[in-house]
Amino acid sequence: MPCRLEPCQNGAMSDRPDADLWAGERVPGQSEVRVLLYSDDRNVRESVRVAVGDRIGDRGIRWLETATHPAVVDGVERGGFDLLILDGEAAKAGGMGVCRQLKHEVEHCPPVLLLVGRRDDEWLATWSEADGTVFHPLDPFEMRAAVEGFFEPAAARND
Repeated sequence: MPCRLEPCQNGAMSDRPDADLWAGERVPGQSEVRVLLYSDDRNVRESVRVAVGDRIGDRGIRWLETATHPAVVDGVERGGFDLLILDGEAAKAGGMGVCRQLKHEVEHCPPVLLLVGRRDDEWLATWSEADGTVFHPLDPFEMRAAVEGFFEPAAARND
């Protein structure tokens, strides 16, 4: 049975059988950021969501949480994400390998922020072609700043 995703209580999405993933198309005039968050650890997913919050600037965040590799691939193939946050420490399919797979198999792969266990593993994040890294244990300020960095205007990044 293919993985399907459905809303969580907090407006995020999670793996659940027999549910449909929200459509990848954007609603005209709707101002939201769509973020796919992958970790097999519910506590990591919650820590990321709490650190980042529910808004980036004047845009709301729509989260899609998943705990499985097939659900990540399914979600990315459906499209519509502005950012992928992948846990490099996830069991069975770590975020580093998933990131490399997506970067090589998805034509217009969204940027990837990788959660890495140790600073010594940063070279693996480079190998995986991640666009950014944050280290465990997650610092809420660092996590928020890293996500905001993907959405700030280009002029602000060049200052």
